[in-house]
Amino acid sequence: MDIPALQASWRDVEEVGDEAVLYFYSHLFTAHPEVRAMFPISMATQRGRFFAALGRIVSSVDRIGSDPSFVQQLGRDHRKFEVVADHYPAAGASLLATLQYFLGAAWTETLAADWAEAYGVVAKIMLLAAEENEMDAPAWWEAEVVGTDRRSIDVAVVRLRPTRPYEYTPGQSFAVEIPQRPKLWRYYSPANAPRADGTIDLHVQIVAGGQVSTPLARQVAAGETVRMGAPIGTALTVADQFRGDLLMVAGGTGLAPMTAVVEQLDAEWRATGANANVHLFHGVRTQWNLYEHGFLTEMAETRPWFRYTPVVSEEPTFRGATGPVGAVAARAGDWRGYTALVCGSVAMVEHTRDELTGAGLAHTAIRFENFDPSGAADAAPPADTGHEVPTWR
Repeated sequence: MDIPALQASWRDVEEVGDEAVLYFYSHLFTAHPEVRAMFPISMATQRGRFFAALGRIVSSVDRIGSDPSFVQQLGRDHRKFEVVADHYPAAGASLLATLQYFLGAAWTETLAADWAEAYGVVAKIMLLAAEENEMDAPAWWEAEVVGTDRRSIDVAVVRLRPTRPYEYTPGQSFAVEIPQRPKLWRYYSPANAPRADGTIDLHVQIVAGGQVSTPLARQVAAGETVRMGAPIGTALTVADQFRGDLLMVAGGTGLAPMTAVVEQLDAEWRATGANANVHLFHGVRTQWNLYEHGFLTEMAETRPWFRYTPVVSEEPTFRGATGPVGAVAARAGDWRGYTALVCGSVAMVEHTRDELTGAGLAHTAIRFENFDPSGAADAAPPADTGHEVPTWR
């Protein structure tokens, strides 16, 4: 495969924007009308997913052989959408038709063969991972809503109790489907390490006009049942018995995976007395959105290995650190030798990454998931919400 040619052609089609995405789905639904029922009535939330998925896959197709984990996760995760083997050729054919239509004369036989090969590699890895996963895991888990705790004007903590054992690692995420919005899956990170009672807390940003996060926080009542997808993601996870220096930078409800990892490290410290060295910066627009301030302050006062800095960006009278959280964190110390975990909106992650590298932290030491927690599935607010995972479905 000519990887540069694949990437260049993808950039050309990406510039077309929504028109290309609409063409893809029109072709798919016309050729295979039976798959339309797999999608929500409103397709607005699908458009960004399509481009995000293809962009990620195309940019890494030359590395998939050595590290197929992301594509394998996509395959396992797509089981909750009821994707089966026959759907992969259908999507591939519509993808190639879309590329051919918008690339015009640039769509050569050689380029077409490379795209077909690249898609075939990805589809095979996804399908094999899904088939293997099917032998020992359900396509989704059901969970009872235990209750909702409104922590601020626009942040709620929703507690779930899966009806069967659900294993995950702090720092991972999973998709949630609520009965009020069938077939609209929204990604969240557990905000706690695994508990003996199995309950899981989600930090939910309430978004004006949000299709999932807002009804999850306001309408889903205790006793109702939601669906949960398989846990995914590794960039924000920390190995058991981790010993080292960690810098955590969170924007809004991007705090959730950080608190889960902090709980993991705290449990190990209480059990063994050994610990990592952790400094967490939590950035919000106004101070009332420091919804875990009490817990994090207590941790900082009682754990010798943990430091916490709240950061407010839009309230000059705040008596503490102000400004973009990435800039504040970068200026706060010498982070060379640290591992940085970053979670927030795409813009926040990119800004923080640039600030930290500018301050001397190696690019390879900065870890973040390639998710979009900016609210793309809801309304793209300026604050951070749940995760939007790249997927053609």
